[in-house]
Amino acid sequence: MDRHAACGATPQGTQRYRDRFPDLPGHFRQQQGWWLSSIGIGTYLGEPDAETDARYVSTVEHAVARGINVIDTAINYRFQRSERSIGIALNSLFESGRVRRDEVVVATKGGYVPFDGAWPADPEQSIREQYIDTRLARPEDFVDMHCMTPEYLWHQLDRSRRNLGLDCIDIYYVHNPEAQLDAIPRDEFRKRLRAAFQFLEECVDQGWIQYYGTATWNAYRTALRSGDYLSLDDVLAVARDVRGIHHHCRFVQLPFNLAMLEALAVRYQRAGGESMSLLEIAQRFGVTVMSSATLLQARLIGQLPAALRTHFSALTTDAQRAIQFARSAPGVATALVGMSRVDHVDENIATATVAPLDEAAFKRLLTQR
Repeated sequence: MDRHAACGATPQGTQRYRDRFPDLPGHFRQQQGWWLSSIGIGTYLGEPDAETDARYVSTVEHAVARGINVIDTAINYRFQRSERSIGIALNSLFESGRVRRDEVVVATKGGYVPFDGAWPADPEQSIREQYIDTRLARPEDFVDMHCMTPEYLWHQLDRSRRNLGLDCIDIYYVHNPEAQLDAIPRDEFRKRLRAAFQFLEECVDQGWIQYYGTATWNAYRTALRSGDYLSLDDVLAVARDVRGIHHHCRFVQLPFNLAMLEALAVRYQRAGGESMSLLEIAQRFGVTVMSSATLLQARLIGQLPAALRTHFSALTTDAQRAIQFARSAPGVATALVGMSRVDHVDENIATATVAPLDEAAFKRLLTQR
C-alpha cells in the first residue's frame, strides 16, 4: 500500500469534495458523517477481458472528476477484475492530485468465491485448493459457492484491499448472506452471521474497514414466510450482541427501481411490534441505504410510461428519469448505477443538475405511476 491509500473517507474530505460541485443541487447527502453523492458507480457488468478493464479504469476516473464519490464493487465482480480496475483508477487519481483518498467512499463485498481473472476449468477443485486445503473453510461452510466464516472473510478482505490498493475500505458488505439459508437452519445462520460480524468489528479496530453491512438481493424485499427473508431488526440485534450500541453495522444495499419497489412499498419489516418498509426501518435505526439495480441492467430504458415521463420533463432520457426516481425516494442515500463507459457517466451525472423530487412530489408520482 502506498502513502495515498493510508486512510479512508472522512467527513472533512467528503465535504471538501462536495464543495467542488455547487452546480449539482441536492446531489450530496450526509450519512454516517460523510457526504455521499446521490449517484454512485457500480461495476458489476462486463466481460472479464482487458478491453473492459481499460474502460472501467477511464470510467471510474471520469466519474470521480464529474461529481461521483461513491464507488461500489465486489471481489467476485468479473473475477476480481473490477476491483483491480478501480484500484488502477484510484491510484491514478491520487497520484495526480485530482482527488484525495479522504474524499471518496469505496465499498466492496465478500462472500462469493471470486476466482481469479476468469472462470476456472474445475471450480470445485479450485475452491478446495484455495480454501479447504488451506483450512480457510470447511466443505460444509460453503453454500452454492458462498462462505462467510471469519477465516474466509479475512482472506477475501485482504485480497480486496490489495486489489483496490487501499489500506482501508470504507464499507465492507457481507454479500447476499441470505444465500446461506438455502442449506442451514436459522439458528445456525445466526451463529455464522455473528461470527462474521465479530470479525468485521475487529477489522474496524484494525483500521482495515470503517463500516460494514449487508448487501442483499431478496432478503429485505421478501415476505416473512419466505425462506430467504431477513429482518433488519434481527440483523442489527446480532451486531449489538457483538459490540453494543456502538457497532459499525451501518449500511444496507438492496435493489430499488421503478419495477422493484419493495424497499418502499411493502411493510415486511418489523420492529417493536410495528410493521414498516425497509427504508423506514433503516431510517429508524440510523442505517444508510444504498440502492442497487437502478436501471435494472438497462431493462427499464424504453419501458417507462408516458405519464411517468411528464414528472421528469427537465430530463431527456429514460436512464436519467429512472435514476431521478431512485435518488428521490425518501431514505435512499445513493442510487448505484452500473457504468462502464465515459459517456454513461456524462449522461447519468446530468441527472444531478436537476434537483431530486421533494417528498410530496415523490408521493404524488407513486400514486399516478
